[in-house]
Amino acid sequence: MTDFFLSDWLGTPLWFWAAFLAIVIVLTAFDLGVLHKEDKEIGIAESLKLSVFYIGVALLFGFWVWVERGPEAGMQYYTGFFIEKALSIDNVFVISLIFTYFSIPPKYQYRALLWGIMAVIVLRGLMIAGGAAILAEAYWVLYLFAGFLIVTGIKMFFAGDEPMDVGNNPAVKWISRHMRVTPDLHAQRFLVKVEDAKTGKMVRAATPLLLALVVINLADLVFAVDSVPAIFAITTDTFIVYTSNIFAILGLRALYFALAAMVYRFHYLKYALAAVLVFIGSKIFVSDFLLDGGKMPPWISLGVTIGLIGAGVGYSLWKTRGQEETDWPATQ
Repeated sequence: MTDFFLSDWLGTPLWFWAAFLAIVIVLTAFDLGVLHKEDKEIGIAESLKLSVFYIGVALLFGFWVWVERGPEAGMQYYTGFFIEKALSIDNVFVISLIFTYFSIPPKYQYRALLWGIMAVIVLRGLMIAGGAAILAEAYWVLYLFAGFLIVTGIKMFFAGDEPMDVGNNPAVKWISRHMRVTPDLHAQRFLVKVEDAKTGKMVRAATPLLLALVVINLADLVFAVDSVPAIFAITTDTFIVYTSNIFAILGLRALYFALAAMVYRFHYLKYALAAVLVFIGSKIFVSDFLLDGGKMPPWISLGVTIGLIGAGVGYSLWKTRGQEETDWPATQ
């Protein structure tokens, strides 16, 4: 049994993966079974406290990676974590729009986010495993990832602020055409049985909460198109890529309720994120062609990433100081 856990899986001892999964399971069970056993609205203060807890756990895990696998792996983990955490702020804005469109009360949002994140853990795992397999066979694909990040960053810098049109989302239209959808919520339930108007029989129908959950997961897949290549541009170590992504996402549901109330205060962060994506993409070309295949020191990537994100957050908070959310559109 000892030999089994010491064996490598995707370049990392199996017991590392087991420890990570155990932490995820314990955190989720404690969160859902103890902290939020009943559906309730999460206040900003509780949201911030939970966020500090989740970020603390993620940072401690990074320290463990640093000790067990060395400073380079530790810095790569932290870089990936901070990039994903910053990119998730845009995700919060989209999730807020989705919940508003479907009129989901705050007390049911937390449970929906939890199930959404469970799905994300699986979907991100599949995307990262696929990316790792491709890179293992064809390293040149990393240059495509790098070029994509540079183009995405430039587009993000010049993009407008058009809100997501939830009503025209293909998934919403498809489910609405192929499945009965109740006009009203049924507490935290995703599926219910209702009476068919024609036959009088009880049939299964989706609730608006299920539609919101589906759209949230589809939105995350869109965001993953940016974040997964970004972390692969930092490292091709599958363990570092996956754990940094998942730890950043795990704390998203806790941070959501605080950020959703003040997401307009981070309006200028997108320019910092655009710069981060361009930097990470450019780093691949600089390392392989200008440094003759040598690696850019991990501390430079971590320092530049934290510096740009910190500057974006600071400038946003300073620029929007004293403004209310209702005042924000008039200031653009």
